[in-house]
Amino acid sequence: MELLRTVVLLAATITTGLIAGLFYAYACSVMPALRRVDDRTFVTVMQRINVAILNGWFAIGFGGAPLFAALAVALYLPADDRAALPWLVAAFVLSASMLVTTGAVNVPLNNLLAEADAASGAAELAQVRTRFEARWVRWNLVRAVTPTAALGCLGLALLLHGQTG
Repeated sequence: MELLRTVVLLAATITTGLIAGLFYAYACSVMPALRRVDDRTFVTVMQRINVAILNGWFAIGFGGAPLFAALAVALYLPADDRAALPWLVAAFVLSASMLVTTGAVNVPLNNLLAEADAASGAAELAQVRTRFEARWVRWNLVRAVTPTAALGCLGLALLLHGQTG
């Protein structure tokens, strides 16, 4: 059982780190770069990114982070030493909130953007961008912070696990 806890805790840490890094990269590089392009380029690039990101590698991090955190919680509930459990619960809640934020805010905005015709006139593209960009960027920052905080919690859980394991 100890080996399984270790493997699941490592999987939770790795997948959470991957997704935190992805959203961090958007926050500090992708979106600031796109802020400087014209509306047509912005809409076209974001549409292509939103299609390209839907792949198995993304799914592993995005779904794996909360899934492995939940599994780690379940594996630690019956453990004799529960020192890591509060940190695992916090990591799960933070990872789950990233899923909720994505589903409630970012995905609907991505769907709105997907409906836009990149060949439209300048005024229509500017309107689409205005409805999308600021809100998406703001909530992506939330998506960057929550798994980063979860990663910190998992790091503490790993330390505690190592001390007792």
